[in-house]
Amino acid sequence: MSPSSTRRMPSDLEIARSASIKPILDVARSVGLDPEDLHLYGRYKAKVDLNVLPKLSGRPTGKYIVVSAITPTPFGEGKTTTAIGLTQGFGRLGKRAAVCIRQPSLGPTFSIKGGAAGGGYAQVVPMEDFNLHLTGDIHAVAAAHNLCAAALDARLMHERNYPGERWKKRTRGPGRPEGLPRLNINPYTVTWNRVVDVNDRALRHVVVGLGGKWDGYPREARFDIAVASEVMAILALVKGEDYRSALMDLRRRLGRVVVAYTYEGEPVTADDLGVAGAMAVLMKDAIHPNLLQTLEGQPAFVHAGPFANIAHGNSSIVADLVALKLADYVITEAGFGADMGLEKFCDIKCRVSGLRPDAVVLVATVRALKMHGGGPPVKTGYALPPEYTEERLDLVEKGCENLAWHIRIAHTFGLPVVVAINRFPTDTEAEIELVQQAALEAGAVAAVPATHWAEGGKGAIALAEAVAEACARPSAFRFLYEPERPLKEKIEVIATTVYGAAGVEYTPEAETQLRLYEESGFGHLPICMAKTPLSLSHDPKLKGVPRGFVLPVHEVRASVGAGFVYPICGEISTMPGLPATPNFLNVDIDDEGNIVGLF
Repeated sequence: MSPSSTRRMPSDLEIARSASIKPILDVARSVGLDPEDLHLYGRYKAKVDLNVLPKLSGRPTGKYIVVSAITPTPFGEGKTTTAIGLTQGFGRLGKRAAVCIRQPSLGPTFSIKGGAAGGGYAQVVPMEDFNLHLTGDIHAVAAAHNLCAAALDARLMHERNYPGERWKKRTRGPGRPEGLPRLNINPYTVTWNRVVDVNDRALRHVVVGLGGKWDGYPREARFDIAVASEVMAILALVKGEDYRSALMDLRRRLGRVVVAYTYEGEPVTADDLGVAGAMAVLMKDAIHPNLLQTLEGQPAFVHAGPFANIAHGNSSIVADLVALKLADYVITEAGFGADMGLEKFCDIKCRVSGLRPDAVVLVATVRALKMHGGGPPVKTGYALPPEYTEERLDLVEKGCENLAWHIRIAHTFGLPVVVAINRFPTDTEAEIELVQQAALEAGAVAAVPATHWAEGGKGAIALAEAVAEACARPSAFRFLYEPERPLKEKIEVIATTVYGAAGVEYTPEAETQLRLYEESGFGHLPICMAKTPLSLSHDPKLKGVPRGFVLPVHEVRASVGAGFVYPICGEISTMPGLPATPNFLNVDIDDEGNIVGLF
């Protein structure tokens, strides 16, 4: 169908259900995987055993493409849809391609955002499985995380209830002749919250340990959504040459997790609590990447789903390592715009993985550019203002400043850029041409309109051709900073170079935390900035390219197991809430046993 057609498009769920899905064994065979390389979860999904990596080591490595975007707007720019559509476009060219994306949380699925399997005719299927549990990885993350939380609170209680020699006597036993060491944890320094994979604002601030002496240590605590867990960020950054080495990397990272500090200011880790080994046991199957397929039969690796604000927002390294040995082109997605997702992809994920991207695809839409050019606000459920459905070249031209800035960010990392103009029926030819001209003037290799949402791979053939050309060009990938630089210098180079800030301002609390992390030996860790994705600045109301602002750092936290320090700039919620009319109101089972109302 034409992108300008007025014919009603079926819903995403209708499209997914009408597709002819291949058995996952056939998808695996198409890229050279054997049945023994898989752990099957029914006919249409599987995990790929990481012991396949030595078997694939002699194969050439495919081209590595990262999909990012301009500064996001409430419209949604379609990064995931574009990543899947581009994969299907390569398939139409006869190229072997694979896509690597994150697994969505149940929180947004049942709240307001909906799923993350793409959309229209550029989807990963089976769509219901993709968005609902999949193979249980998020549940494994939550179980491991909450086991650590329970171990921490139990230690606080027992150390309080057994002072002095009573503690040592109590903890002696077989294999522990001297007893467990007293950790002397300061309960006011606990940083490890509990997690649950639903949006539940009532759990943002809680009190635990109420009751009697044996009901726990009373203290204020919090819940985060499960994908905000550091365990999830760790899962995405695990690396290995085979299953055993990846599992050992996971175990080491879990052991390094810092959950609190002692009264003397020393970090307390999951290894200190003796719980890291049990956490690794709960995660031992989750580290195998999940294999699904696109609507047009290309392999889709869906693995890990770290929160893109306080974590790096990228799918797993191990999925990329497997895919790059199976495909000529591997497309992955970095959460949010290039200022956050791409920067973290390069400075955190690529630093750990050793992989270097060959090209960046930057997704933009005309209507999002209009908002950055001064268009009016929009509200979910209300009709769009006419500025977004009628030709407004003035708004597009002004909004292209944001596009040019994000192209500049990609160039900062030495990477060629192709702009994907995710086209909507209301876009005019003059508006498309204006975006193309602005992108080329900013240094993009190409700017290509794409209609994959309406036409699947056919609508992304031209985009795939442009991306293949960009991948063939020489690139000079580089990091933004070296790890040995002090934490404050790394924060400031991101703020000024990537965001365009005039400087950085720290609260006294942030200054104290930075000194503590440096003194604790965490100063070499990369920075994972936590700020709003809706602006280049810390203020979501500032669209386009804000200038002259000072970035405020209110607090700094450390995810030592994952391997980064994250400054918090503005209000960042790690536990979303449900709206008045959440999506779960539409979800049910019909008389035939089918899921209805999901999307």
